[in-house]
Amino acid sequence: MSQLLQSHDYTVGHLTPNIVLYEPSFEGWLSAVFYVYANKLQNDDSLQLIAQDCYVPSLIAQATSVTTDEDNAERVLIKLNKRLGRSGMRNLLWGFLSEKDDIGTILFQAVKYAIDYPSRHIMEDLGNLNVLELVQTVKSVGREKHRMEAFVRFEHTTDDIYFARVEPDFNVLPLIGEHFRQRYQDQHWAIYDLSRGYGIYYDKSQSTPKRPAALQTITDLDDNVLRNPASIHSEDEQRYQKFWQGYFTNVNIKERKNPRLHKQYLPQRYWKYLSEKQVLPNAEHLHKRR
Repeated sequence: MSQLLQSHDYTVGHLTPNIVLYEPSFEGWLSAVFYVYANKLQNDDSLQLIAQDCYVPSLIAQATSVTTDEDNAERVLIKLNKRLGRSGMRNLLWGFLSEKDDIGTILFQAVKYAIDYPSRHIMEDLGNLNVLELVQTVKSVGREKHRMEAFVRFEHTTDDIYFARVEPDFNVLPLIGEHFRQRYQDQHWAIYDLSRGYGIYYDKSQSTPKRPAALQTITDLDDNVLRNPASIHSEDEQRYQKFWQGYFTNVNIKERKNPRLHKQYLPQRYWKYLSEKQVLPNAEHLHKRR
């Protein structure tokens, strides 16, 4: 036994992963990438980049926290933009917004691959497992973005603001804001992500005939309003919801109902924020009047 111990002299550092913690923002991740290359850690096979709010402390793991540095983040951003181009940077950003626990490491490995092989179109190399994982993640984020743009339901409030609640699987709010900003320039509106505790707000009073207003970030809304938005519905909203529910019910053909297909195109997790799904089947205003 003594000979065995002498011939295998390992240190704890060789047995545990090297973990770099970054502040949970894209700039924070970019700062962590700069730290890795500045300290020549990029070739460490056990290296992990983890968001600080996702990290579970361990007694043996070595973790280093990196603060966000805007200058360092910008340097990395410029470098990656030259290597990956616009579409590659889009994949990095959309992948980051997935908020997967291991996305920081996956993004770094994809970036390292691009830096090590600058002549390759790395986003097309699906034989690389990290690139494959990133591409699949981006597709999932894109589907969620598309569904949010289709299924968001605004409700008119007594403050003349059209308000919508969402709970997307991924942090797609930064991706859908422009879609609504271009389409609803003539009204005040807000979309609030209940899962992440923030939202975006459009103030039409700050727009001009040539340019829509910039989107604002909102936080800390009244919990009572978030749980019961009907408490601030305007009279018009209450009336319009009844009209829509009646139309939705009566336009359906019972013989052609296909619940399985319906759930495929409109997943059930979105139903709780659709007004046509919030009505009792025997409600009086659903009955046809002739």
